[in-house]
Amino acid sequence: MQSNVDLVQLTSQTKKLSAMIVEDEKVANELLSSTFKNFFSDVHSCFNGEEALETYIKTKPDVVFVDIIMAGMDGIELSRKIREINDTQIIIVISASNDIEKISESIEVGVNSFIQKPIDTRKIIELLDSVVSMIAKKKKIETKTFSISLPLDLYETVNESAKAESISKNAIIIRALRDFF
Repeated sequence: MQSNVDLVQLTSQTKKLSAMIVEDEKVANELLSSTFKNFFSDVHSCFNGEEALETYIKTKPDVVFVDIIMAGMDGIELSRKIREINDTQIIIVISASNDIEKISESIEVGVNSFIQKPIDTRKIIELLDSVVSMIAKKKKIETKTFSISLPLDLYETVNESAKAESISKNAIIIRALRDFF
């Protein structure tokens, strides 16, 4: 299957983002890290859940890629702790495990995506494409409209100025705020 994703366009989006990889297997960690360094501006690599949690708190990456099965704190527990810190964090599980219980548990924790190892280039590109979409949706939600209450006399002044210039009341308020700050 040919992936019809524009790599240049995709990379221009992912290069604005940072990532954290949590993989206890050294070779797999190095492979993922070197691959993702081609796509993300910043890649933090961790080998266990405890180290990953500390790194997460310090660096606040845009995307977290996590293995499920690790000694100590596993990927599910780590994902749960990250969710407590930031409930909108994008978490992607990359695992060789086909243990249905572990997979369903990671879904319950609320991971955004689950990808099976071994990972080929096509899977990575599709994954990054969906990451960019998730972040775009997240940004849309974060830029909700704001409402502002003004004293009536001020509201009338804003309303008159907006009518005089044929622009929105919000545009007048934003301009006033910019001048003020």
